[in-house]
Amino acid sequence: MSARERGWSTVAEPVDRPTDEPLNRRGRWNTPKYLRRGSGPRDLRLVAGSALLGLVVAAGAVLAAGPWDSGQRKAERDRAVAQQRAGGAHHEGTGPEPAPSAPAVLGVLGATAGLTAPAGASGLEAALTPLLDAPALGSVRTAVVVDTATGKQLYARGAATPMTPASTVKIATTAAALSALGPAHRIATTVALSPDSRTLTLVGGGDPTLDKAALRALAAGAARSLRGGDAGPVRLTYDTSLYSGPALHPIGPNENITPVSALMVDEGRLDKSVRGPAPRTDDPAGDAARAFADLLDDAGVATSAAPRSGRAAAGSRTVATHLSKPLSALVERALTNSDNDIAEALVRQTALKAGEPASFAGSRRAVTARLKALGLPMAGARLADGSGLDRADRVTAGLLARLLALAAGPDHPELRPVLTGLPVAGFSGTLGDRYTATSPATGLVRAKTGTLTGVNSLAGTAVDGRGRLLAFAFLASGSTSPGEAEAALDALATALTKGTR
Repeated sequence: MSARERGWSTVAEPVDRPTDEPLNRRGRWNTPKYLRRGSGPRDLRLVAGSALLGLVVAAGAVLAAGPWDSGQRKAERDRAVAQQRAGGAHHEGTGPEPAPSAPAVLGVLGATAGLTAPAGASGLEAALTPLLDAPALGSVRTAVVVDTATGKQLYARGAATPMTPASTVKIATTAAALSALGPAHRIATTVALSPDSRTLTLVGGGDPTLDKAALRALAAGAARSLRGGDAGPVRLTYDTSLYSGPALHPIGPNENITPVSALMVDEGRLDKSVRGPAPRTDDPAGDAARAFADLLDDAGVATSAAPRSGRAAAGSRTVATHLSKPLSALVERALTNSDNDIAEALVRQTALKAGEPASFAGSRRAVTARLKALGLPMAGARLADGSGLDRADRVTAGLLARLLALAAGPDHPELRPVLTGLPVAGFSGTLGDRYTATSPATGLVRAKTGTLTGVNSLAGTAVDGRGRLLAFAFLASGSTSPGEAEAALDALATALTKGTR
């Protein structure tokens, strides 16, 4: 049965197929869900057991934890840029004062809810252990829960046991990219013109979100550079040399990922979709170059022949540039959509920053080194790819939970998009239809899901009855029913949000 990794935010949700099975088309596409800010009840004096508890507190949690456009997010973004001095415009000055951490912002929820969480580790032990022992979770299961405000580990089982994480590995790989490049970094796609003005080269920078509108703007810029000179046909080449190593993911041709290339348009999708599995081109760079040639023609620039692969001539100058959305937005999209193409692009950007080859092997080394530099427990970790589609990936529950706690704290604001990109229980992404309106976890759990055949995982944050923000990671293998395993994982996350009088 196929793995499901559904869509980003308020749109239909995609499905990530397991690496070794055909796509399962039986499931329905999720109806779009909209979260309207300010539309929830104003009175947060809740009564324990009320059916509205989850939704009312959820609205506050979503507003506090993002994605959001408030002053807190701007302050954190500015501070991250000031600290990093990487990937974006250089800003003078020391930047704003540190923004409050997520736990501080969310603390008000505990006071208004009138609930208390199970006291100490013993309470969590009693709540989680029976749920973690559920047969639906297969033969091996590990778990870690951390209080993000204090860094204290509240619960652990097999915290240092390496497990196949599936798509939850995107938490690690996106964090590495943010740490290396900063949230303001943008990926550039350029057009170079040869010294004799006879050859244009479309140079891929590794932006999988490049689209036809961006190509059209690049073509218009190139056309402007040729005006006033000889208007004869130009040669068109395309340069993908930024990436090296195998382009094909180890899983082989797959509807979940396009061959990895420094140049592609719309993630190499052939059906005009924007998320989820789709027919994929086997020549993403060639397709992008041919589309660019057509747009050059529309802009009044004729090409003398079909585009060919090749580097820009010595002495060429850049005549057009397109910048991707900021890395923070790409990270959020990668996490909420479980977007494999973006994830693989981000780890290659991390490799380039580290001076490593932009390949599977170079990315593995660069991401591992970056996470070690953050002080995370890397024993037993193997980051074979950025997407989690490779079964050779290994991480521990301790690594994921510690990383999430780090992203929630005040010391690394550049990592905040790791949290704001996580799907929201009952509202968005892969968790949009896994929690009901009456579930106490609705809106209080934000988590990345992961599913391959026999592998199920859930890692993210939960607001408990005291208003504490808890980071958690639950990893399981040997499961036989994805649906039952997902329900068991959701029960674990829900237990974190429940409290006692």
